[in-house]
Amino acid sequence: MRRRRRTVSAALVAALSLLPAGRRNGFAHGGPPAAVTDDRLSGAGGTAPAPDRPGPPPTGRTGERGAGAGTGRADVPSERRADRDADLSVDRGTPRERLRAWAELLRVSALFSVPGDALAGAAAVGRRPGRGTAPAIGASLCLYEAGMALNDWADRDEDAIDRPHRPIPSGRISPAAALGAAGVLTAAGLALAARAGRPALTVATGLAATVWAYDLHLKHTKAGPAAMAAARSLDLLLGATATAEGTAPGAGTPGGGRLSDNVAGVTAAATAAAVPTPGTLTASLPALPAALVLGAHTYGVTAVSRHEAQGGSTGVPLAVLATTTALAAAVLGGGERSRRATDRNAVPQPGGTPGQGLSGQDLFGRGIPGRGIPGRATDPLRLLVIGLTGAYLRTAGPPLLHAALNPSPPLTQRAVGGGIRAMIPLQAALAARAGSPVTGLAVMGLVPLARSLARKVSLT
Repeated sequence: MRRRRRTVSAALVAALSLLPAGRRNGFAHGGPPAAVTDDRLSGAGGTAPAPDRPGPPPTGRTGERGAGAGTGRADVPSERRADRDADLSVDRGTPRERLRAWAELLRVSALFSVPGDALAGAAAVGRRPGRGTAPAIGASLCLYEAGMALNDWADRDEDAIDRPHRPIPSGRISPAAALGAAGVLTAAGLALAARAGRPALTVATGLAATVWAYDLHLKHTKAGPAAMAAARSLDLLLGATATAEGTAPGAGTPGGGRLSDNVAGVTAAATAAAVPTPGTLTASLPALPAALVLGAHTYGVTAVSRHEAQGGSTGVPLAVLATTTALAAAVLGGGERSRRATDRNAVPQPGGTPGQGLSGQDLFGRGIPGRGIPGRATDPLRLLVIGLTGAYLRTAGPPLLHAALNPSPPLTQRAVGGGIRAMIPLQAALAARAGSPVTGLAVMGLVPLARSLARKVSLT
């Protein structure tokens, strides 16, 4: 019996010695680990951690580290992981990245379309840019940027779906910071306008109220394009008022041509405005036709922009293209008629030249300084106006036509960007049309700057 037991025990020992070392009867034994076996269920080659044991820190899709990501995969050298972590810590949240985020939020590439409003307004009232023009330009820039910041703050929920790359939905700028910037810029704009005089402050207050009303409510209503058009018109009138306020009586020079014969809906009483008298809002009334032209263009650009995220509109770009053509015709038209009216109502001025004097009378029977576009095709001023108006059509027209033929979001956004850039040659044409070719050329000089900056920061 004892021999049988010894024989069975020896047989069991021999059988166990044939099993693989490290895993016997399905249980792990101590000692040196054996080769890793394949685990088909976990898919991790037998290295899946136990449920109660933390695994390696997760790595994001773009390489961002998770919480406690001090160690990476076992097959990545520690030096390489350290270099990778150092690169990530430098690239995220650097001052340059924050500056770019604010540039995108404020759309700084569109800033060059703003100074021409005040300069065209100054030319429209027949005056050179004066001491009140610079504060008006500064106020316009601040209020424009306030509108940009407020626009993104108000649209942050929509942008999270349609434009998640924008600064607020992407988390690069907080909503509170954007709203605070809008408030500070508005206050700065009103302070600058106050330096140009009380009438300029009155116009700037109306402009600021229009901007806030548009961004917070009117943008999503049918009155949205009209509100934005009113804001641009008020911006031009701000420059006209501030320039007339900061210029002594009689300091202006003849010029300031008028579009009363070409802009529909402007009555004779409105276009034959009062003599620019510093300290009164009537000083900006001669600039009303030019303000209406710029407002009509802005109305069209805003109408197209309402479809830039989804696209799909063909009729709107076509209608805006027709409006753009009509505005160009309004700027160019009436040259000979304006010249005859100028000659008929001319009053000799000290040091004046033939054909330069008073054109028409105001409600009080007093003359209004100004002259129309010279009627001859060879006159330099008329050639300049034709060239600037052609640049306006060339900038705004083709993108609108492309958006009408293919109303996709990218082409619609190009049409909006083209409309914003086209404001500069339109402002230049209005200034030259008013008899201020130097101002028109100065405004046109902003085009290369706007074009170069638009390559870095999107206009929309």
